[in-house]
Amino acid sequence: MYDKVLVIGNGGREHAIVWKLAQSPRIQTIYVAPGNAGTSTESKAVNVDIDVKSNKAVVDWCKANGIALVAIGPEEYLCRGLADDLEAAGVKCFGPSAKAAEIEASKAFSKDFMAKHGIPTAQYQNFENAESAKTYIRNADFPALVVKASGLAAGKGVIVAADKTEAIAAIDTIMKDKVLGSAGDTVVVEELLDGDEISVLVFSDGVNYSIMPPAQDHKRLKDGDQGPNTGGMGAYCPCPLVSDQVMEQIKVEVVQRTLDGMRKDGRKFVGVLFAGIMLTKSGPKVLEFNCRFGDPETESVLPLLESDLYETMLACTEGNLPRAVPVWKKNLYAVGVVLASGGYPQSYPKGKIITGLEKAREHGVQIFHAGTAKSENHIVTSGGRVMVCLATHSDLRTAKQLAQLGAEIVHFEGKFFRHDIAFRAIGRVSKKDPLTYSMSGVDIAAGDRLVKSITALTDSTKRPGTMGSIGGFGGLFDLKAAGYTDPILVSGTDGVGTKLKVAQSFHFHDTIGIDLVAMCVNDILAQGAEPLFFLDYFACGKLDPGVAKQVIAGIAEGCRQAKCSLIGGETAEMPGMYAIGDYDLAGFSVGAVERDRVLPRSDIKDGDVIIGFPSSGIHSNGYSLVRKVVERAGLRYGDRAPFEESKRLGEVLLTPTKIYIKMLLNAVKKGYIKALAHITGGGLTENIPRVLPPGYGAFLDCNNWVIQPVFKWIANEGNIGDEEMLRTFNCGLGMVAIASPSDAQAIIDESEGQGRIVGQILAIEEGSPKVNVRNFQESLNTRADKIVKRKFGVLISGSGTNLQALIDHIENMKGRSAAEIVLVISNVDGVEGLRRAQRAGIPTKVISHKGYKVRAEYDMKLHEALTAAGVEFIILAGFMRIITAEFINKWPGRIINIHPSLLPSFKGHDAHRQVLAAGVKITGCTVHFVVPEIDSGAIIAQGATTVELDDTEETLQERVKKVEHRVFPEAMEMVAQGKVFLQPDG
Repeated sequence: MYDKVLVIGNGGREHAIVWKLAQSPRIQTIYVAPGNAGTSTESKAVNVDIDVKSNKAVVDWCKANGIALVAIGPEEYLCRGLADDLEAAGVKCFGPSAKAAEIEASKAFSKDFMAKHGIPTAQYQNFENAESAKTYIRNADFPALVVKASGLAAGKGVIVAADKTEAIAAIDTIMKDKVLGSAGDTVVVEELLDGDEISVLVFSDGVNYSIMPPAQDHKRLKDGDQGPNTGGMGAYCPCPLVSDQVMEQIKVEVVQRTLDGMRKDGRKFVGVLFAGIMLTKSGPKVLEFNCRFGDPETESVLPLLESDLYETMLACTEGNLPRAVPVWKKNLYAVGVVLASGGYPQSYPKGKIITGLEKAREHGVQIFHAGTAKSENHIVTSGGRVMVCLATHSDLRTAKQLAQLGAEIVHFEGKFFRHDIAFRAIGRVSKKDPLTYSMSGVDIAAGDRLVKSITALTDSTKRPGTMGSIGGFGGLFDLKAAGYTDPILVSGTDGVGTKLKVAQSFHFHDTIGIDLVAMCVNDILAQGAEPLFFLDYFACGKLDPGVAKQVIAGIAEGCRQAKCSLIGGETAEMPGMYAIGDYDLAGFSVGAVERDRVLPRSDIKDGDVIIGFPSSGIHSNGYSLVRKVVERAGLRYGDRAPFEESKRLGEVLLTPTKIYIKMLLNAVKKGYIKALAHITGGGLTENIPRVLPPGYGAFLDCNNWVIQPVFKWIANEGNIGDEEMLRTFNCGLGMVAIASPSDAQAIIDESEGQGRIVGQILAIEEGSPKVNVRNFQESLNTRADKIVKRKFGVLISGSGTNLQALIDHIENMKGRSAAEIVLVISNVDGVEGLRRAQRAGIPTKVISHKGYKVRAEYDMKLHEALTAAGVEFIILAGFMRIITAEFINKWPGRIINIHPSLLPSFKGHDAHRQVLAAGVKITGCTVHFVVPEIDSGAIIAQGATTVELDDTEETLQERVKKVEHRVFPEAMEMVAQGKVFLQPDG
């Protein structure tokens, strides 16, 4: 006889349950309500539409369809008595009654229950009055820093405070602000325990029980247990942190006492009891009880079950668990990595297409779906936690690496996951495990997988001259194919220094590869050379393919920015040379310069100007000193940056080094620049002299550039003098150019307005300082008045190069811009402009114009979206739609456009063609307010460029674009600061 089963829920836990139940020979069909895109693909499984929020609807459906067993996943259905109603109707249910489920539904009840039955737990007290709770926190002789809403709060009801002030604030948040509704009417305040947290799940028939292998969840969002709490970012099983002796203690003092106590209190527990336990120095203590399978623990526990899950569930409902005691696989680990949507655990987008699922399965990775749905022929995201990549192996490290490989392969826009699941246990696995070559420290298979996973990354950096691909004994490059006639080769090598320590401590490896490329290619640019190809050296004690791929992805991104090819590298795994988790990097870049363009030139003279190009921050030098300052300040990298509170300190310190190739190479090739100094170790005072001829010095005025707040903080916190700052850090200038005054504006234009004249070259007497810096202390201590930010929305249709110029301007101002882009809307999906905004962390929307019969209807949709985002001004940056007068009249004097000519001449869409036909010698661009008459609004700013005799529409367009990229941000800033506004008379 074959049975029909109903599983209620739609998460990764339910998919894992369905997957395991489908292996039972006794089951004919598994119905899942509502299920997800993964449950419907399992053999025997069918998603069904039942009103699961109605107990009666579920009971009636089960009776009508001959359901032999109902397995309930989420606690909410158990807490409202669904199991009771099913049992009353004669339908077996694997899950406790509402009275038994109160052990999760009420944390106050749960704590009192533990106290009553002698179950070890943290010191606590329950409160219905906020002021009493605050007094308890203030007066407790232990750290009363854990505040829990007693009721069900979807995993968001526990706040672990850093101090008493934070704990008291949590009381107000829950009890006074009512952020969790009635779930926070009662709160539990309890002692903060210290130790390793584990999850112990138990099958129970009410009397008999069987303990599953212990698991460990990872609640925090980011690597290294940083970031906010979540529903769980991954789990592994079994957890080797708990000994057999401690498990026996848990069995006697927790499991036995709990099930006996529930039975004595008339709350017999049938189903899965979940105990969250802290392994403290004084023994195991219960943090919480749940009345069901945990998520994501279930996804890592059930793959280790050898026996039939259905038989065990049935036996529990029949009060006869000894009939089907579960049997577990030996010498096997399971590791699950959660893939989350960008923005989780806060708001996040849905409907993102998921790819790579089959490829991940080819590597032996099991995918358990959670927040997924089917849309046409695609599987798309529909929740915060999207899926779990699960792998099993006899070696925990290998299981972790395989699961992480799966997480790398599966792709959807905004994907996020932790790279350190099981990090506490790795290295503490029993020494009695049989040794393998992989366990001795060298994993050839991991290296092979890494090479396969990065091939696409390296291929994305190919440029003319590149030959072959990675994996050979050497990298090949064809100079002739790159277009050189009489080249000199220039090579550079560098590392990233102790900035690596920050990346490793903060568990953020995505951008350190950009630093590596930048340090090498900026050096050879200073010789006038164009970087052609790059090689890297990655050395570690134990290869973590996920970390290595992040680093190499950063290197590839750096190569793309520098327009050079990543043609090879070496990955060295050296157990004993480096600690687990540590790695070192070195980079090697080769470039070429035509013989007559080598820098520095010999014609530097008195009166030449110094043009400074802003750094992105500290870049990659001085980090030994920076780390000392952080230590002196008593800060951690996960703390808020004291000088930029919107970011973590680690985020700011890991801002990648700026790459100046795109900004400066054209100016170098055109002969505008006499010398370039890359401001690295040695700072301004020791790098600029490297390019100066005898008898000349550099005179800089700090009032001419922005010194970012991080440098002020370093100087103040470390009590570092001016001279030490100037010879250690770039202090806001990452690259310095020397040029004739007549070429200065051309260089600034080529850099899209990012360069600024910061000083000049003057003749000096022998023995005088080669670099003189004025107003350093004044600039360092200047605090601008608080800037009022004006919110801009940008409308685009394509690649978004002007949008990028606006983004770069705001970033380069380092918080001093009065403009803030809060929304980018495109009428076309998938365009590069959207990706530019997303990389900058700017919210985006796609609002297609198709399907609207009347143009004004579409414009009103735009209006609604812009208004909802709080937009104050609108910028049209390549928006290929003519907006209606109705829309313009709703935003009078608040819409800005740029036109590629010097208005009022050459209006319309074909301005470049009109310019060439007219034979004029000068053209440019105009930023203007938008009015109903096309290209007729008041002019905000203009920029000019020449028209060459051999210009085509395409070459003229490119030259004008460079001017646009300078003028458009300047105009936006003037509007944001209120320096320019449209009066009622136009």
